[in-house]
Amino acid sequence: MFPASSLLTTLLLALAVSANPVFLVERLFWNRRHPRVTLFWQSYAALPFLTYAHSIGPVDLTKATPTGTLSPATSTLIPTVTDNAFSLGLVTANQIGISFEPTTTDEVLNGEISWGGVDSSKYTGSITYASLTSTSPASLYWGINQSIRYGSSTSILSSTAGIVDTGTTLVYIATDAYNRYRSATGAVLDSTTGLLRITSSQFSSLQSLFFTINGVAFELTANAQLWPRSLNTAIGGSASNIYLVVADIGSNTGSGLDFINGYAFLERFYTVFDTANKRIGFATTPFTTATTN
Repeated sequence: MFPASSLLTTLLLALAVSANPVFLVERLFWNRRHPRVTLFWQSYAALPFLTYAHSIGPVDLTKATPTGTLSPATSTLIPTVTDNAFSLGLVTANQIGISFEPTTTDEVLNGEISWGGVDSSKYTGSITYASLTSTSPASLYWGINQSIRYGSSTSILSSTAGIVDTGTTLVYIATDAYNRYRSATGAVLDSTTGLLRITSSQFSSLQSLFFTINGVAFELTANAQLWPRSLNTAIGGSASNIYLVVADIGSNTGSGLDFINGYAFLERFYTVFDTANKRIGFATTPFTTATTN
């Protein structure tokens, strides 16, 4: 296969052709037995390039109307890093696997992206795949259909289209769904942080959120719904308060983009962005039910 130095050079060239980003590589590995490139990053703060369409896609986002995203090729689709790595033969599958872990510090080495395959050591059980949604505008992104339930029977969001996004910190849901969640939890809006806030008593009775994706319910536990309390002051909040990571997307259901499963969701589930098969996969991890927060 490729020697490490040649692999690094080729991958950086693929990145340059895609979007010419500048980023810090903490670790880069080539798996000889199962060809894939694995990149480890230090924290979500060091991950800005992953949010660009040119890095993980979908490729349609590289051609925006009417001006496009790159000049002078404003009307041309620009291959993503994954597309380039696949076409160059660096990886055998046009997909990536992404792993996060819950964190209580602003800098920690706990993220991984694997081009060309999945890292089975990062998830438990099997991967559930969901086809990309056909509903616009979610269909322009990594969009799927899902529903959300609070506890055993309280419907928060009926089955609808939204997106999965590595560049979004919180979990956003449509305004009407947000209001139902707020009512169910008893939370109040904190004017300082803009997040929902609950009391210790309300936290003790906080129930799980269940995200049903292609018939499988993924549980976001009570603890997983909390902003890391050790980072409260980093967002201007009080160290003693309890904040929630579910926020208002700003429009009611029916807009075609009724939720965003951001970092707060992704740190609890292994995620596969499968370009070749037009689908997204999810699996539980050892941190799905962690009480990190």
